[in-house]
Amino acid sequence: MSLPTFSIITCTWNSEPWLAQSIASVLRQQDVDIDYIFVDGGSDDGTLERIRALDRPYTLIENVRGGISRAMNAGIEAARGDIIAHLHSDDFYLRHDVLQTVAREFSARGCRWLFGRTMRCIDGRLVPEGYVAPRYSRRQLLHRNFIPHPATFVTRELMWRAGGFDARYKYAMDYDLWLRLSGIADPVQLDLPLTAFREHEGSLSTRERSAAMLEDLQVRMAHTGLHPVRCLSHLLRYLVRRHRARVQASGGRHA
Repeated sequence: MSLPTFSIITCTWNSEPWLAQSIASVLRQQDVDIDYIFVDGGSDDGTLERIRALDRPYTLIENVRGGISRAMNAGIEAARGDIIAHLHSDDFYLRHDVLQTVAREFSARGCRWLFGRTMRCIDGRLVPEGYVAPRYSRRQLLHRNFIPHPATFVTRELMWRAGGFDARYKYAMDYDLWLRLSGIADPVQLDLPLTAFREHEGSLSTRERSAAMLEDLQVRMAHTGLHPVRCLSHLLRYLVRRHRARVQASGGRHA
């Protein structure tokens, strides 16, 4: 059975402190063909030197400005693999057989996209996600984005059909894409952790959580349409989540 090939896209911007582990996790993947693509936003901290020191083929696209969505789309345009995955510079694959496992699932199930789970990396320690993701349905996805970006794999054909990432979004561009993909094809859901997401003060989800939650709401509203009851339900859920986040941030507790 011939396994599909991968385009792994890593976006960087002054990412030198974390990039080595991310690269190492890609290079140790076994028995798969990888089209390795880096998209850099103008690093000046040694990131580019680390990339150029690689002793295997890669593509480096430099000075891509205008935000992470534009960078990820630039990687998609350069991709040649059957399956596209975005592994950011502070993410890494958990095992040497992650891509082989994903490739076999695509071949066996004939799916067009797939997602697994992540673990959190905090101060060098791997920590579970802390919640159980629901079983996939588009309705569940409209309630909450439970699809982790670094553990998501999409065929190049489907990615092009969906149109890539919407550069108008700063935080919820992946959520918007998952909802557009779900309107075309259902994904395969794996409960297996595939990647680690590094949490640190510089990460967008850590630094600007309130703004990210608001943009998630805007994406839900855009994909819900003009259904007033559903729109009200999304708004109420957003208000509850925002309140809980503020309580947690202040060190308090809620019921």
